[in-house]
Amino acid sequence: MPPAEPARSVAPTLSPSVASLALVVDDAVAADAEALRRLCRDIHANPELRFEEVKASAWVCELLAARGFAVERGMAGMPTSFAARAGKPGGPSVAILAEYDALPHIGHACGHNLIATGAVGAFLAAAKGAEAAGGEVVLLGTPAEEGGGGKIKMLEAGCFAGLDAAIMFHPFDRDILAHPALASLWVTFTFHGKPAHAAAAPHDGNSALTACMDTFRLVDGQRVHFRDGVRVHGFITNGGQAVNIIPELAACEFGVRAKDGRELERVRAIVERCARGAAMASGVEVEVSSRTGYSAMRNNLTLARRFGDHLASGGRTADEVTDQVGAGSTDMGDVSQAVPAIHPYLAICDVGESLCHEHRFAECAGSERGFATALDGARALAKTALELLVDAELRRAVRAEFDAQR
Repeated sequence: MPPAEPARSVAPTLSPSVASLALVVDDAVAADAEALRRLCRDIHANPELRFEEVKASAWVCELLAARGFAVERGMAGMPTSFAARAGKPGGPSVAILAEYDALPHIGHACGHNLIATGAVGAFLAAAKGAEAAGGEVVLLGTPAEEGGGGKIKMLEAGCFAGLDAAIMFHPFDRDILAHPALASLWVTFTFHGKPAHAAAAPHDGNSALTACMDTFRLVDGQRVHFRDGVRVHGFITNGGQAVNIIPELAACEFGVRAKDGRELERVRAIVERCARGAAMASGVEVEVSSRTGYSAMRNNLTLARRFGDHLASGGRTADEVTDQVGAGSTDMGDVSQAVPAIHPYLAICDVGESLCHEHRFAECAGSERGFATALDGARALAKTALELLVDAELRRAVRAEFDAQR
């Protein structure tokens, strides 16, 4: 992925037609604020895990139906996915993406209730100007971002075909227009040893758990050889069967992340080598299985800057890039490899106060500040979508950057 261009100051430069559509957006978001507040609160109070977002998707679809929109559900074979459309079919088209799954034990500690609220608000607002803008705006409900890859399934099913862009925002502790997301995968190691009485005859056993733990130590020893941006983290999923038995079975799972696919595969090979070496040292067998993760994010700076301009017109200025905070992974990265895309971050707390996947961040996602950020995101997303529909030159520039990155 090529390095981002240097940051620039953001100043709104809206054409008269875009400016008039922006007024429509502001009025629409204000009119829907209370309905969006209820949606945001209800999703936050009822966290649902990946592929299980029954309540969240139903609440969104009910709101869309109440506003007169036809909703297609069960996209890509996932019951909790959906799509709604507004505007003029056959012209330019932009999708606004909603996420709404939560995390085990810590609920909406990634703020997906805010992503859903902002996306729905953006769609309802953009829908009022889409036909006048000469194109179509699509709301896509994308389940299971937290490890399930719902967007990848929708990509494979053709749900993103024909789009000029796909846009969304994500909560964070600061505003950033074009932050990276890392390529990722998961590797599972299952070790098979030989049981024995741990006190009477430990010499007769071969410990699967020893090999499992040694894998972690060997991986730690290899970190000096990882390039900047690589992240390898794991946990033991099976640590043995009883304290007085040499463990016959043990297992662990590792997440591997890197800035690009080539480095991801190099590090994956190192991690697998560590597991096989640990198994050999303990005289046990190891099974290796893997799950494809997510692609790196390809931010479209041309489009991200327009989003930034619309944020600035509402009094909110974002950094274009930063090296002051780390990155995670998202299936929006896979979307960005197929369609021009943006995934900006908007603050719901003070810098350094909390980050995603922390209890405090879940609290912030349910706060008034979090909801206000969702409305800011809704306005900026809707205005960006309408500008892309109405401005052919912008569409050409967005596409040219996307083609050049490929």
